[in-house]
Amino acid sequence: MKIFATGGTGFVGTYLCQSLLNAGHQLTVLVRSEKKADDLSSEVSMIQGDPMRPGEWQNSVAAHDIIINLAGAPIFVRWTDASKQLIRDSRVLSTRNVVSAIPVHTKPMTLFSTSAVGYYKANLQVELTEQGPVGDGFLAGVTRDWEAEAMKAETKGCRVIITRFGIVLGPGGGALSQMVSTFNKFLGGPLGSGEQWFPWIHIEDLARAYLFLLDRPSITGPVNFCSPNPVQNKDLAKALGKVLGRPCFMRTPAFVLKAALGEFASALLDGHRMVPRKLLDSGFEFKYPALEGALEEILSK
Repeated sequence: MKIFATGGTGFVGTYLCQSLLNAGHQLTVLVRSEKKADDLSSEVSMIQGDPMRPGEWQNSVAAHDIIINLAGAPIFVRWTDASKQLIRDSRVLSTRNVVSAIPVHTKPMTLFSTSAVGYYKANLQVELTEQGPVGDGFLAGVTRDWEAEAMKAETKGCRVIITRFGIVLGPGGGALSQMVSTFNKFLGGPLGSGEQWFPWIHIEDLARAYLFLLDRPSITGPVNFCSPNPVQNKDLAKALGKVLGRPCFMRTPAFVLKAALGEFASALLDGHRMVPRKLLDSGFEFKYPALEGALEEILSK
């Protein structure tokens, strides 16, 4: 299939693009500059443009069968008014421009548009399937509007899948690299109470889930991309300390996180017990369902 991707030069995008190429797909990636494309395979076609702005790049979308929309500024920053606006605009405006470029009822097309666990209302007890309730904080508002823009593609006859990511774990980047750095300084441990749930997914399983859904056109709407075995933050710290051979007793109190990170601290302290109900019910088998095994494989690299 011919696939068009935004956000293909980031941590998740680079890995996913290579997985799609390995599976025999043709890939075009939208990049803001040639320098951004340094980590992409030479087999990838590139188009220069900014997904947050309408442009000539939109004319290329119609020639593809699949669109994978991964664009979005990092959320792991202190949330100022300016950074919050960028977090929102980089998702909502980019998705709006992608959907605007999709032709109306000309051929079967599929849009995979990214979302995240922050969509859901924080809950320490209840398992959150794709039917879980939307939250009421900043991230919930962003993801709600982000998803609404993507779902407009259905009016053009496009199949839409909303991929709600848990925390993606993989080598060479993402949240895990920051956690490993803390543990290697002997400063690792639970955050806040440690009771909050941590939905996660190995980056290889994430890529495999995309390929799985490509072959199942009956699946639409939101799909949780996470391991079937979320863990509490205290158990994440314990598993990471064990794999790294480092202690995990340096608990960071909630008030310290809030003082240091401001509003963003809520993203680390709120728990979401998200589970991948649609993937499991459709027969998807996780290669890395357990956290310790996933960490061992990733950190061995």
